Amino acid sequence: MSRIFDALQRSGAEQSGVEYPDMVSVATAVFEATRGQDVVAEAAPPAVEEVAEELQIPSNRDAIAETPLEEKTVASPSFPSLEVSFAPDSHFVFFTQPESLAAEKFRFLGVRLRQIRQNRPLKKVLVTSTIPEEGKSLVTANLAGALARRKERVLLVEGDLRRPVLAQELGLGTLAGLAEWLQSRNQAPSNIYHLNGPGFWIMPAGHPPANTLELMQSGRLSSLMRQLADSFDWIIVDSPPLLPLADTTVWSRLTDGTLLVAREGTTQKGPLQRGIEVIKKSNLLGVVLNGCTDVDHENYYRRYSPAAPQ
Repeated sequence: MSRIFDALQRSGAEQSGVEYPDMVSVATAVFEATRGQDVVAEAAPPAVEEVAEELQIPSNRDAIAETPLEEKTVASPSFPSLEVSFAPDSHFVFFTQPESLAAEKFRFLGVRLRQIRQNRPLKKVLVTSTIPEEGKSLVTANLAGALARRKERVLLVEGDLRRPVLAQELGLGTLAGLAEWLQSRNQAPSNIYHLNGPGFWIMPAGHPPANTLELMQSGRLSSLMRQLADSFDWIIVDSPPLLPLADTTVWSRLTDGTLLVAREGTTQKGPLQRGIEVIKKSNLLGVVLNGCTDVDHENYYRRYSPAAPQ
């Protein structure tokens, strides 16, 4: 069903001192592994039950156990709270199917991010894709949930101001968000909401503005990100696709690292290679392959997962 395709290749390189891998070669290997399958674009939102992996999760669960967090001395930020509930068939599998293989993959992805943070500054993570319909928004929300489970203060920023979908997928409607803040004279962060249930905070995109790129380059966005970094342990940004917009380039300058989402059967090799080349090499944390059809790992996981309640 799903594999994590070395979502964080750099972590091993940083710990061992080995030169970072050539991510274009890595992308080529991914598509050679699925060679012979038709590449078909899907109109429906991509299913996130299948978050990708090439890296094997150890059968010894202690090998990926998370280290205890130090007790926090900074109070949680105070923002309005909203109730969120998920339908059983929702793609937010971390919340609807917490014992599933897909949820386990998101927990493991959170572990790897924390491992990287032991060796370099990493708080603001950008999640993007090369083209639309690859599942980056749902990957972002599930990842935010995985990070928030440790009681860390996680903020999800809906950074796609042109075609935002995440707030709608969460059932929040169109709330005032990032676009309204950028157009206001507010200095303190606002338009942020705590989601009861998922446990993280969200700053939705708001109503799409007419001058998106100008707003992002005004200087207010960089000021906002600096302020938010003082209040949250993690800031996960759901950005627009890399091609052909320049918005993601702005976001990449304001974040500490980038996860690139690709979707099996949708992402084509050429655009993926161009997308990887757009991202500064030192900023690329890795590639998350979404929508995998390999079921071997699912069967293996079920042998070790808790039995479902009767």
